[in-house]
Amino acid sequence: MTDAEWAILEPLLPTPACTTAGGGHPERYCRREIVDALRYLVDQGCKWRGLPRDFAPWKRVYAYFQRWEKAQVTEQVVDELRRRVRVAVGRDPEPSAAIVDSQSVRAAATVGVGSRGWDQAKKVTGRKRHIAVDTLGLLICVVAGPANVQDRDAARVLFALLRLVCPTVRLVWADGGYAGELVKTAKRYWSLAVEIVKRCDAATGFVVLPRRWVVERSFAHLANARRTVRDYERFEETHEAMVRWAAIRMMTRLAAQHAA
Repeated sequence: MTDAEWAILEPLLPTPACTTAGGGHPERYCRREIVDALRYLVDQGCKWRGLPRDFAPWKRVYAYFQRWEKAQVTEQVVDELRRRVRVAVGRDPEPSAAIVDSQSVRAAATVGVGSRGWDQAKKVTGRKRHIAVDTLGLLICVVAGPANVQDRDAARVLFALLRLVCPTVRLVWADGGYAGELVKTAKRYWSLAVEIVKRCDAATGFVVLPRRWVVERSFAHLANARRTVRDYERFEETHEAMVRWAAIRMMTRLAAQHAA
């Protein structure tokens, strides 16, 4: 990270235990070194044991990763960075609309049989990640599951999480995979108006679809991180965390650029 990025990210991390009233041992490794190691792992897609020796020992980095995930730190950091970027470009801190979509990724051998599936449409065996982004393409929430789960079924979990994370969202754009009874269910249970953006039947080749292109661009940005191009995680929650770290990396850079 640059100094400007670290200046933005450091206050968003949990307060070290040694500085609280409860006390604790001073941290042996610099927080910035830990975060740099996590960013390197997500960006380069290496194994935990493959982290270069320039960083802290991989077991210590993994311990921080687990501790912060248990405390839901990445969710809080994503939310705060999204607010800062939105304010910097003249938007309200909290979005009122979102775009949702899914992406199937191939699963490595480390992914258990019970959490993978066959996506007939994409011809992919692995997991499917479902994300919700704001109109700028900034991540709001992510849900991972087997690739054989239909979008309209997984969307129930995604919409419930979206309502919890961003209660201000009232309008959601989606593709035809979310059409049907889900539109009524989203309105009834989560007060979300789902608008389906369909591709014209007469269109041929690549066509940029209104609103939907934003979430497609977000998937492209996530694919720049090698750890998220393919799913290597044994647990679905870990893959969701890797997606959030990839989003944190991107949004920290955006926040630093606007702060300059």
